[in-house]
Amino acid sequence: MAIKRRGGQHPFRRKETGPQHRINRHITAPQIRLVGDNIENPGVFALRDALRLSEEKELDLVEISPKADPPVCKIIDYSKFLYQQKKKQKEMKAKAVKVVVKEIRFGPQTDEHDFEFKLRHAEKFLKDGAKVKAYVFFKGRSILFKEQGEILLLRLATELEELGTVEQMPKLEGKRMIMMISPKKK
Repeated sequence: MAIKRRGGQHPFRRKETGPQHRINRHITAPQIRLVGDNIENPGVFALRDALRLSEEKELDLVEISPKADPPVCKIIDYSKFLYQQKKKQKEMKAKAVKVVVKEIRFGPQTDEHDFEFKLRHAEKFLKDGAKVKAYVFFKGRSILFKEQGEILLLRLATELEELGTVEQMPKLEGKRMIMMISPKKK
């Protein structure tokens, strides 16, 4: 069975998208609202007048808000405008908070030394600003010691009370009893 192709386009490839804004001769509205810092008297212009103005300044006429009535346009250097937009998006992405989740695994019969060792790790993770996902893993018949696992996790929560808050109380999911602790805001 042959796959029909339209216009030489591969059936599984996405079409390349053009520019995000209409510029210069691609603007279709007969009337536009012209705004910007380099415009002496902003207002509603005929498209041909706005194009002539942009050519005089050797810049591009860019449609900023196409859904407005009439569409809003600016006379700017389009490549510089795109560069500034990418720069803003990059800054916003860098400012976004990245949540790190560190896991700590216990057994239902974890002894005192191991508990203290893992407690120190959990303290370090919370001080670094990471969330801690503490869980007790039950192998085979050790699922009978569910209460011991819950007691162990609640003890961990009380030990870490000063550094973090319990986001999710101990909850059994399959063979794991999971508890989430997030760091306290400074």
